[in-house]
Amino acid sequence: MKAFQDYYPDNVSHCYGCGQHNAHGHQIKTYWEGEETVTRYKPEPYHTSVPGYAYGGLIASLIDCHSTGTAAAAMYRTDGREMDTLPPFRFVTGSLHVDFLKPTPLTDQIEIRGHVKEIKGRKVIVETTVIVNGIVTARGEVVAVQMPDSFGVTLPA
Repeated sequence: MKAFQDYYPDNVSHCYGCGQHNAHGHQIKTYWEGEETVTRYKPEPYHTSVPGYAYGGLIASLIDCHSTGTAAAAMYRTDGREMDTLPPFRFVTGSLHVDFLKPTPLTDQIEIRGHVKEIKGRKVIVETTVIVNGIVTARGEVVAVQMPDSFGVTLPA
């Protein structure tokens, strides 16, 4: 099964969090599991805040990119289209809110689960939960905004 991110057009597949063309990025992969979306990610030792725990920026980044991917998949579903159809749905972050509930261990796989709270025009609100070994470590909410057609077009230097 292909991940949502595998359907992103090449010109917008460079994101640090979810872009398959960013060799230094997280390259997360997100899938539907029923009405929820899920990403599983194994942090690296260099994602440290204090020994043994992930830094908050990693968690925020995972929530951000998981949620914008969820927004795209939700719009395709709502429109009754497959993710490889044109024009593509791509989203950017209009708002990102994260509540850090417990430290997130670096030693285990992180599970990020999202569900769509609302779709309204070009905006999708996604609620996301970060879980490690069954323990919720963070919650987030992203307002994802459909990307303008001009994004991903190379601008002159």
